[in-house]
Order: sequence, then structure tokens, then C-alpha cells
Amino acid sequence: MSQFDALFQPIDIGKLTIRNRVVSTAHAEVYATDGGMTTERYVRYYEEKAKGGCGLCICGGSSPVSIDSPQAWWSSVNLATDAVIPHLQNLSEAVHRHGGRILIQITHMGRRSRWDGHDWPQLLSPSGIREPVHRSTCKTIEEEEIQRIIGDFAQAARRVKEGGLDGVELSCVHQHLIDQFWSPRVNKRNDQWGGSFENRMRFGMEVLNAVRAEVGDDFVVGMRICGDEFHPDGLTHDDMKQIAAYYDATGKVDYFGVVGSGCDTHNTLANVIPNMSYPPEPFLHLAAGIKEVVNVPVIHAQNIKDPNQANRILEGGYVDLVGMTRAQIADPHFVNKVRDGQVDRIRQCVGANYCIDRQYQGLDVLCVQNAATSREYMGLPHIVVKSSATARRVVVVGGGPGGLEAARVAAERGHHVILLEMSDRLGGQISLAAQAPQRDQIAGITRWYQLELERLKVDLRFETPGTEALIHDLQPDVVILATGGQPFLSQVPAWGAEEGLVVSTWDVLSGRSAPADNVLVYDSICEFAGVSAADYLAAKGAKVEIVTDDIKPGAAVGGTTFPTFYRSLYEKQVIMTPDLALHSVYREGQKLIAVLENEYTGGHEERVVDQIVVENGVRPDEALYYALKAQSRNHGQVDLEALYAARPQPCLEAGDGGGFALFRIGDCAAPRNIHAAIYDALRICKDF
Repeated sequence: MSQFDALFQPIDIGKLTIRNRVVSTAHAEVYATDGGMTTERYVRYYEEKAKGGCGLCICGGSSPVSIDSPQAWWSSVNLATDAVIPHLQNLSEAVHRHGGRILIQITHMGRRSRWDGHDWPQLLSPSGIREPVHRSTCKTIEEEEIQRIIGDFAQAARRVKEGGLDGVELSCVHQHLIDQFWSPRVNKRNDQWGGSFENRMRFGMEVLNAVRAEVGDDFVVGMRICGDEFHPDGLTHDDMKQIAAYYDATGKVDYFGVVGSGCDTHNTLANVIPNMSYPPEPFLHLAAGIKEVVNVPVIHAQNIKDPNQANRILEGGYVDLVGMTRAQIADPHFVNKVRDGQVDRIRQCVGANYCIDRQYQGLDVLCVQNAATSREYMGLPHIVVKSSATARRVVVVGGGPGGLEAARVAAERGHHVILLEMSDRLGGQISLAAQAPQRDQIAGITRWYQLELERLKVDLRFETPGTEALIHDLQPDVVILATGGQPFLSQVPAWGAEEGLVVSTWDVLSGRSAPADNVLVYDSICEFAGVSAADYLAAKGAKVEIVTDDIKPGAAVGGTTFPTFYRSLYEKQVIMTPDLALHSVYREGQKLIAVLENEYTGGHEERVVDQIVVENGVRPDEALYYALKAQSRNHGQVDLEALYAARPQPCLEAGDGGGFALFRIGDCAAPRNIHAAIYDALRICKDF
């Protein structure tokens, strides 16, 4: 424990004592109901973090205080109505029960939203300037609206206090309404709300005064601010230091949360939640700069995932508390594992940004590698307990993410697990993804599983293909097939896959096909594989064009992630071409001719290249499944009602027939993604 003493020092924020220095910072969870009330799912999600040792949870990123700041797009908590109070009471009681503290972020988003749905609001900004990311037009806010919204902030804070939470955080970051008034990029007013420094600060100051007057001195009021907007016409780091000092001097702010970068453009948005392509804590210097000019605690949260890293930041005095939000999405028991000397058992965030990229699509926040996160209310466990039933013999075929989770969970349940892997290593497609220049950290998923399977003494058999004969020899009670799939190049015979005219992204990333000089990458899927392969090839010196029939290359890569790929691809002079499908391929001398068809005109054009790389998803590897299906107790079928409700599979209940139960999970059932494979495995294996 002495190694991490700085993490476990209590600290006072205002009159509130926090048991340690680890914070889960505000983010939009997308778990509230359509009316903006916290659900059981919402409550259990934060309760699990408190149970896992988190000192302070700040929930409800972008929770609106006013009716004209829409909440339904992100299913955020609606603080504009007294109806939320009993729901907040349930939330605060659950967190306090485990010794945690909880605040909620309150805001008016101004222009940073959408108008085209729900109540069809008239969006507001100080000078009627639209925001690039949401592409929403807005009106110039009027004096009466300013006064109304100031009062709305105060009433929202009252509701939070009556709900039993420990405080509120004013969102003055990410270009919400308060910092829209601050920024000369957005505020062009020449009245008392714009122009001079004091005038631009006035709206935020009036909000702070109104909130503090409503809740009193014994209730935490913090501010989350940006350290630098990273726009030539925006707020600089020196500007933000001046702003922080100005508000700190009032004595009414109990802490500052500091993040780097504005996020009103796609490019700056990627900075706010740094993915695995960024170095650790890339904007710590900005938070440290704010700490130099204020007298209250400073929280910083950006790409802090490791307890050694977090402890070093605190020992160095850079900030007072560390936000480890994604770290606790990946493992809500992060803090307790550090406390108990189980650092090697932490499921460490790899920066895939599956969580936040889903949120920016209006989808619920999930973790790419932990299917239990936010499904606590369904009974999906973070800590798998040993079964009281007789131990079974479980054979898992395939060492990709689904097979690894199945083996882990079955072993935690106390069963004897044999994992068959045809290659010489674990990881499956994760190992391929990790070869790409911006994706290497995703291999951390496999490393964690490898440590867990070693601890659980799973019988790992490498270079051992799963065959019908071998599985019969092993005499299993349960067989889990996680054999994955193969690149689907045969869909269009005219591509010439059989003749070797095209290769897959797997061939390139695995090294089976060396990069040629002039390469065309055709990507029909538009997720990570295509842009990763293009980036990889360009890094090897190839001249690359990536073509897709979709609206743009990487169209399905999330909002905080595609900008980092685009930066890299543009830097390497990769040509990005939308709206063209690969129609056919033929050889002409030593060259390959790619015939491309325009999605909209049907017209054809050609490219003369040395190599054609195709990303067209995968087809399930089903041979072993169909060889075993008729011999299995359940004919390979999953009870879907039980699966979707996270109940035990009936065929695994005690006394249910003889022979083995057979299940297939992940891509060998239906190609999806890492999370889907892990979720399949956890739902099936957690109860037997």
C-alpha cells in the first residue's frame, strides 16, 4: 500500500471529506429515461463504483437546468423539474451506502445541441453563432432569457441538494453556455454580457452567485473548465488561468476540474477524451497551470489509467485529485484492487473509446472489454463467484476475446476449463488490430486475460486446432465455440480473390502480404480495420488510396476516434475517396486494375495499382459447430429469452439430460465486435 499512499489520502473539498483522491468525472451515461429520470441501471452503475472504492463520483454529464437545453438526445438527467428529486435520493443513498460521495454536473448547453426533435427548441448562444460539431443554428440570447437561465441554475442546484447529493459542478467546458459567454470566438456582444473581460465573465459569475445563495456554504459547488481551447481565436492557457483566478477569488468555488482542449470541432473533440493514440496524461500541464493560480483543489482527468501514473501525478503536486473515469468504466473495482495489492488484476482501460464514441451516437455507454459495466442491474457480475454445483468439464475452442471471457468466467465458477487455440498465441483479431500504428494498446485486453487465465490455472493448449475427434476425447460437459471467422473476400467473385488478385486487411496486418509500392484499400465496412490497414501501409512507405462506397472512409469509427486517424492519414498523404464500390479486378501485365463504380451515377473509373487490399468483414467459421451440433444436448441452440434476460440457460440446469451442451459465441455465430463476443460469453457462462 505504501507505493500508492498518495492515492489514498483523504481530502476536503469545501466542507466535504473525500476518502481518497480517485474521481469518476462527469460524462453523459445515456442511461436515464426519456423524461430524464435516473433509472435502476443508472443507480447501480454508480453504486458499483462506490462499492469498488471510488472516492468521488461526478455523475450526469451535461444535465440540463432549463427546459430549452434538451436532455433527450443523450438521455441525460433532467434537472429542470422537481420530479427528479426522489430519483436523485435513490442515487445518493446507494452511493453513500458504500462510503462514496456524489456530485452532479449542471449546465445549459446553449448552442451545443440539436433543435430537430423532441420539443424542437430554439437554441441559444451569446451571439447567434452556430457550433460546427452539431451543425445547429441558434438565436442570440436575450436579456430576459439570460435572467431566466440564471434562476434555472439555482433551482437545479436546489433540487440536487434536496435529492441528497453532495454538490454540483458547473459545466464551463466543452463550449456550454457559460464558457460560450467567456470565449471571444463565440461571444461578439457589446453590451454588459460581452466585450471586456469582466463583461464576458458576468453570466458565469451571476450563475455562481445564484447557485451559492440557493444552496449555502455547506454544499459543494465546483467548476469544470478548459485549460486551453486550442483555437487561434479562442481562449488560451493564460486566458484560462486568468478566468480561474477570477472565480477563485470570490471564495464561492470549492474546486476546479480542468481538461485540455475545446471541443466544438471534430478535431478538437478528439483531444477531450484522448484515445490510445495519445500519450499518457497529455494535458496535465494545463491543469497544473490552473493549480498555480487557485487556492482550492484541482481535479484533472484525461488519459490517466494506471495507478502508478496516478500516484506519480499526485506525489508531484501537479493536481489534487485524479479523474480516472474510463479506468473505472473498464474496472469499477479499480480502487479496491489497488488497496488490496491486486494491481495485476485490474482490467485496465486500453483507450479504445468505445464508451464515449457510443455516447456521441446517442447510445448507452458500454466498455469494449467489460460487458458487466452498466449491466449491474441485470445481475451481470464484475466479481464472478464460485458455483455451489458440481464442477463441470468445459472445453473452449478459440482464444479470441469471446473464448477468453468464456474460459475466465467458467474457471471463476470453479469448473475445469480447457482452452484450445490453433495458433501459438491468444488474442484472435485483437492481435491483428494491435499491429496498426494507432491501435497497439488494444493488446492490453489480451494481456489481462492471459494473466487471469494463468491465475485460474486454465489448461491452455496452443497450436491445437479444435476437432470433432479431440473434443470427444476430452469428454466435455460444455463446449463453447469461439472460432471466429475468416475475411469475406468471396462475396464478389469479380474481385478475383480465388485468383489471388486481392488480399485482406488481415493479410496485411499479420505480415503475410508485404506492402507494395502503390496500394488501393477498398473498405466496405468503414470501421477500424480499413483505416488501420491504410495507416499501416502508409507507415511502411506505400502510396495509399482508401476507397469506400460509404459517405467517407472510417464513417463507422466513432466521433472521438476518426479524427486521430484522419490526422495520421492526411499527414501520410493517403488519398481518401468516398462513394465508389469495388466492382471488379483484373490483371494487366505486372499491374492490377481496380474497376470502381460510383454509388450514385453507376459510372466506372479505374485505378492502376500494385496491390489491392479489401476489408469486407468476416464470415463465421461454422464447420466445427455443424460437426458437433447434432450430438449436443441442446442442438447448439441458445434460449434467447433467457439470454436476453441474463438468466441461466435451461439446458445447463441440474439434471437436464446427458451429453454436452454446445454454444457458439462471437464471430463464429454472427460477426460483430469485441464487446459483443465478450457479452455473449459472460451471459452464457456466468450461471453454470
